Amino acid sequence: MSGVWWFENGVVRLVENPGAESYEGSRQGSQRRRKVLVHTASNEVITSYSALEQKLSSLGWERYYDDPDLLQFHKRSTVHLISLPKDFNKLKSMHMYDIVVKNRNVFEVRDM
Repeated sequence: MSGVWWFENGVVRLVENPGAESYEGSRQGSQRRRKVLVHTASNEVITSYSALEQKLSSLGWERYYDDPDLLQFHKRSTVHLISLPKDFNKLKSMHMYDIVVKNRNVFEVRDM
């Protein structure tokens, strides 16, 4: 994982560097690899929020409708909140890793 830690409005986040050199000896240059969220049980790549919402709801996550600019999910048995951009095309790897951390052994992030 490469990038720059960015501090803005009291929040620290990792901004990925698409021009970073690969650590693998076989690959040279600055090829960008797209990350995808995968549901491990079905080996399904999540390609839409409807697919993600279906998987999350089966795990006990409930949708919050408080913020019109975000898609938010909460699990009653925890303090966890998953906040995602309204547009699926703006979903970044940091959002994917947030889902993975809060749902261990259910999702994983893979390079495409």
